[in-house]
Amino acid sequence: MAKTVTRILMIATILILPSRIVGQVEANLSRFASFPAVSGHEELLAQVIESELKEFSPKTDNLGNVIITIGTGAPHRLLATAIDEPGYVVSGITPDGYLRVQRLPQAAPNAVFDTLHFAQPIIIWTRSRKFVQGVFAGLSVHLAPGRQDAPKMNHPDEMYVDIGATSEEEVRKTGVDLLDPVALSVRSRGIGASMSEGAGPALGDRFGAGVLKEIAAKLGKTKTQGTTTIAFVTQSWTGGRGLNRLLEEIKPDEMIYLGRIAAPTAANSKPETQEPHPGSGILLAVPETKTELPNFPAAIQKLAAKRGVPLTVTVGAPPRITSYTKPNPLPARFAMIGVPTLWPVTPAETVSTKDLKSLEQLIEEYLGFTQTPIESVPGGVPGCEKSNPTLQTLVETYGASGHEDSVRDAVKKLLGSSLAKKTETDEAGNLILHFDNTNPELKAPRIAFVAHMDEIGYQVRSIENEGRLLVDVLGGGYEEYFLGHVALVHSGQKLIGGVMELPDGWQKSGFEWPRGAKMMTSPVHVYVGTHSTEDTQKLGIKVGDWITIPKEYRPLLGTRANGRSFDDRVGCTALIEAAKLLMGSDLLGRDVTFIWSTEEELGLKGAAAAAERMAKEGKAPDFVFAIDTFVSSDSPLESKRFADAEIGKGFVIRAVDNSNITPIEYVDRVVKLARENNIAVQYGVTGGGNDGSVFPQYGSVDIPLSWALRYAHSPGEVIDTRDVDALSKIVDVLAKEW
Repeated sequence: MAKTVTRILMIATILILPSRIVGQVEANLSRFASFPAVSGHEELLAQVIESELKEFSPKTDNLGNVIITIGTGAPHRLLATAIDEPGYVVSGITPDGYLRVQRLPQAAPNAVFDTLHFAQPIIIWTRSRKFVQGVFAGLSVHLAPGRQDAPKMNHPDEMYVDIGATSEEEVRKTGVDLLDPVALSVRSRGIGASMSEGAGPALGDRFGAGVLKEIAAKLGKTKTQGTTTIAFVTQSWTGGRGLNRLLEEIKPDEMIYLGRIAAPTAANSKPETQEPHPGSGILLAVPETKTELPNFPAAIQKLAAKRGVPLTVTVGAPPRITSYTKPNPLPARFAMIGVPTLWPVTPAETVSTKDLKSLEQLIEEYLGFTQTPIESVPGGVPGCEKSNPTLQTLVETYGASGHEDSVRDAVKKLLGSSLAKKTETDEAGNLILHFDNTNPELKAPRIAFVAHMDEIGYQVRSIENEGRLLVDVLGGGYEEYFLGHVALVHSGQKLIGGVMELPDGWQKSGFEWPRGAKMMTSPVHVYVGTHSTEDTQKLGIKVGDWITIPKEYRPLLGTRANGRSFDDRVGCTALIEAAKLLMGSDLLGRDVTFIWSTEEELGLKGAAAAAERMAKEGKAPDFVFAIDTFVSSDSPLESKRFADAEIGKGFVIRAVDNSNITPIEYVDRVVKLARENNIAVQYGVTGGGNDGSVFPQYGSVDIPLSWALRYAHSPGEVIDTRDVDALSKIVDVLAKEW
């Protein structure tokens, strides 16, 4: 079992809550939330829990519930919590290697559940006990203008999983099969500099497991009266079948269930008006508002007061058990306890570690023993193996538009000291490398290559009175790829966790994401766990700081990979690798400039500054090769009429886009050179603009070179690394032979 879990942690994309010394309950929660446990497929997490409780000889029943019993005699107490989460299972495999899915539970937990999965990295847990990485397909915003009846990205009918396969046979060779569970791979992260809150999928499903695991450890060292059964139950999202099975076998005198409670708040209320709020204490649910609480909940309320634990009584339903036959009844002495959450059942679900501590204290008081010191453990988890070291380094370096310093430093380091010494940084922040071996007698053209260093993100416009950040967009894309997900605030050298807030009304039935010209242009809010301007400023956050969502480079099948900001870190990689090849070459008579540009996503600003400067100096290039994405319709969600270049089939000449039309004679000339050098090549029409388009006004010819990219401007971007190699090779050939 230990070997299996270690392998899982090595493969899965997991962002553990705090990267600091934390309480044991927090550590339990972050660890348990790291493991996907789609309802009906909880066996992996159940095995982890069973392994951690092995000293108590746990029992696992035929529905996967993990049960331990400590003590003897009366009273018999039952402490139960669910461990499953909503997700998907594979429902089909297409001939071209995509997976179809069905949601579990089959009714959506909320109006945006499916939407927030599009273009997100996922993991599939196979029968052979291994993770296979992939992404949900998503639309590319560059291909949206003028399209008729595009998918809405809000239902499983439009959901496809891309694991990098090209056929059903390739899928099956990985071990993936029908009914295998599918869940988000980005799991949880701490919020704020103090990590006092955590955000991520399934935190509202796992907080009880984090608390009860620690209660079990302490209970085993403490003498208490009677029998205590602690149960981690399955299938709470699909009819409460695990709990129903447990109640069939166990007839406790009294029961406390730790689970989700929906606080009575307006569907479109903002975080500052939601009550109770994470950090305000625990929740005690009763079926209806009454002057006096039922006997057992009243006793729990008194215990909380005795221990000094903040507790709010709220209206909430008991755990749901549905069955075609009469379900087992809950004990007469029953109480349901939870913690407040923000954005429940989304990738940004947020809970407070303070509330977890309060919940632990209340259960200790209920069982009749006092608090013991909490051990501390370091956070962190091993990462994935590197595939393309240069590309992985650049992808995992953050640099939103206007904040490219770290990317520029990474490019210089990857070039090596000899080439780095030859670079200069201009006033616009562009990094420029010039190879000048000109000979007046040789009339080779002056050429330039340009790739942009920036990525889409957000920038803090202001800090509002309630502590939230009002942020502006840096770039463009579909909002649902970012809102409702965890975020990183970059403040100097410090990273601060946060959440991209969902739009008003997201919990209302029938909510659909806004579409149209203003998509991802309006300011949005970021929550960082504070409730005043002063508290946010104490975290070190200030106006002008910038924000991204977390990312990493993830190898998929074969030569394919996933990672946000392949646009345009692939182009940057191609220039680095080509520059290294050129360093030892004879470039007699050639004048070649490499430009790693800034602020492309904000209107080609860095490239425009470089073009203007070169023209003023009398050095405008005759030809400029912009190295940027070919946004491809190589996706089951897109129309093949437009931008139909396949990944893995070579680099692409971006002959026509919204900013430029390349003369056909030069398209044919590049194709000829590529074929003469055995480099795979494609050409076509796509959307968007490219850095080279700012040069023609100074007399240059713009010939954009690209690679096919699926799901552009999203966390689900997918490439084939063979195209990166082809791109590097053609840049080398053009520098020497054009």
